Parts: sequence; C-alpha cells; structure tokens
Amino acid sequence: MELLTSAATPSMLDMINNFLATKGIYSLVLILMFLGMFGMIIANNYMKKMMAMNVMQVAVILFFLCFAQKEGGMIPILNGITTDPNLYINPLPHALMLTAIVVSLGTTGVAIALLMRIKETYGSVEEDDILRRADR
Repeated sequence: MELLTSAATPSMLDMINNFLATKGIYSLVLILMFLGMFGMIIANNYMKKMMAMNVMQVAVILFFLCFAQKEGGMIPILNGITTDPNLYINPLPHALMLTAIVVSLGTTGVAIALLMRIKETYGSVEEDDILRRADR
C-alpha cells in the first residue's frame, strides 16, 4: 500500500523540477531584477551602478519576451500550413524588445561618455569622491 501512495505523489525533487521547467525563467528574471536593484543601491562606483542598471534592463527584456510566448505557438509567417491567427505568436512584444535593446545600447553609450567626462573633471568615478570634490 505504501508503494502505491509514494509512487502516486510526486517527490519534492519532482515538484522543483516541474516548477523550474514551467516557471523557472520567471525566477531568473526576479533574481536578475533584484541583483540589479541591489547593485544600484549598494555600489558607490558609477560604473558599477551603470552595469547594475544594464542587468535590470536585461531582466525587463527577458520578462517581456517570456511573457509573449504561447504554448504551441508558431512563428507568424505564412507558410501554407495554417491560416488560423490563434496559432501564431504575437510578434509585437519581440519587436518592442528589439527596440528596447537598441535604446539600452544607446543609453549605455551615453552613460559611458558621461562617466569619461566625470573622470576627466573629478579624477574619479566614485560617488563619495565626486560629492566631496563638488562641494569645494
């Protein structure tokens, strides 16, 4: 009798594997988002803050891309197999995230240029040093 009940109920390892297979990507998104927030709050170096901001941007982009997926969805290209629009995935979130990646690269480039100017002006990219030198 015990063999039937233990085989019928999933073990903790099976439950964890099932969760990671179905919802694990959302856990990764949360971890990345919190790592980015932690870095933005804790770091005193502006370069590290910028890298933490990029980690947060990656988390948001990954979330939107995962949220846009559909179970059994097909790429929205007319190939003669089906014409039912309910079977296709929505290409709009993917296009928006491509735009977000381009904007992210642009903002990172501007941030690096600003950090270079801050380094030239104040001699450091550490927040405490810059604030101390700006008060003079």
